[in-house]
Amino acid sequence: MYKQNKFTEWLNNRSPVQLIIIFYAIAVTIACLLLGAPFAQKEGISLPFMEVLFTSVSAVSVTGLSVVSIVDTFNTLGIFLLAFVLQFGGIGVMTIGTFVWILIGKKIGLKERRLIMVDHNQISFQGMVKLMRGILRLILLVELVGFLILGTYFLNYFSSWQEAYFNGFFASISATTNAGFDITGQSLVPFKDDYFVQLINISLIIIGAIGFPVLIEVKDYLFSTSEERKFMRFSLFTKVTTLTYGALLLFSFIITILLEWSHFFADKKWHEIIFYSIFHSTTTRSAGLSTMDVSLLTEQTQLVTSMLMFIGASPSSVGGGIRTTTFALVIIFILTFARGKKNVTIFRREIHEEDLFKAVVVTLMAVFLFMTSVVIVSSLENYSLGSIIFEVSSAFGTTGLSMGITAGLSEGSQIVLMFLMFIGRIGLLTFLFSFKKEKKGGEFHYPKERIIIG
Repeated sequence: MYKQNKFTEWLNNRSPVQLIIIFYAIAVTIACLLLGAPFAQKEGISLPFMEVLFTSVSAVSVTGLSVVSIVDTFNTLGIFLLAFVLQFGGIGVMTIGTFVWILIGKKIGLKERRLIMVDHNQISFQGMVKLMRGILRLILLVELVGFLILGTYFLNYFSSWQEAYFNGFFASISATTNAGFDITGQSLVPFKDDYFVQLINISLIIIGAIGFPVLIEVKDYLFSTSEERKFMRFSLFTKVTTLTYGALLLFSFIITILLEWSHFFADKKWHEIIFYSIFHSTTTRSAGLSTMDVSLLTEQTQLVTSMLMFIGASPSSVGGGIRTTTFALVIIFILTFARGKKNVTIFRREIHEEDLFKAVVVTLMAVFLFMTSVVIVSSLENYSLGSIIFEVSSAFGTTGLSMGITAGLSEGSQIVLMFLMFIGRIGLLTFLFSFKKEKKGGEFHYPKERIIIG
């Protein structure tokens, strides 16, 4: 009892940011126990601890990078357990936690709301529980629809309805959570000519990556009356997120066609080029599923893909990276400064200085973390620098696209990738704030002095 009280006291002394990191670490531990158990693996398979740990971190962070073949390693129960971990990691520990608290009748107090706020990058306590309920209902509904559509359609591909719906079940969860795991052994390459399967996956990927608050606002708008819509206004977050997400999709689509026109697309028909490019531009946000072997693309395309994975998905979504809003604010800030203006505005709203400061800090820290990781991995491996940059970007953006070198990396490099995947899932701001100390006493200021810049 004494030890339990000491542990409880230790937890109570942790900040919400530190607790979120602890909860995700516990989630990885649980995933290790589930996926590493003999009952989850096929007969004759015995995974080393590092492979179990890497798979667990990749699953909780919904990345999709893997050092093992999922279909050759896990049995049916193991794949169901993996899907459960993906669900847990994609929706978020606090969304699941809120659902459990509601089920057992626990009151959602101030401390719980602070945890929810940190986990989903929110800036206000208002409507936290309602948001969690909305997220859970919406995502489960989307996954159910995806499961029914894909499962039914897969009857054309598989000999039994059990196998068809089993594949539809996993594919729906993997796409919606942007996990990137597959049980085909070839991602979505077997469906490279099936545009219906691609369109369903593209829709699920976008729903998972564009941001939960955006989905909630769109849902409220669509299901409101014409009279209510007159007074409804989309938030600045939704406008910036949607615009940036769409712009990145369009940019990736166009640049992929231009860079691969005389290479990968040289012998492809016009509709193949369009769908290859659309799917690739969508999956680079955070999904990791692929209809083609990315190692066959030009180095230029791989570099652009790495940049897009580094940016990642939107805040409060299933994806990682620096996030779309961070990228947007940094670009807007640079343009504003270049024009000689001081106030950063968009959509007739002035951006808060603290948000700009956070965006710049996150970007700089991400670049530093990325470069450090590339240097470490390149010093340990004999792979090309381009392949290493691609793999590191994929891990940080929790994307899961791979040049096929992850399984061949040394344990040291795999640890680096696991660290990046974990940071990518919890968010760089959360990671930075975990080192924050409580203020003691009042602040004081030193005399100011200018320094030369540029």
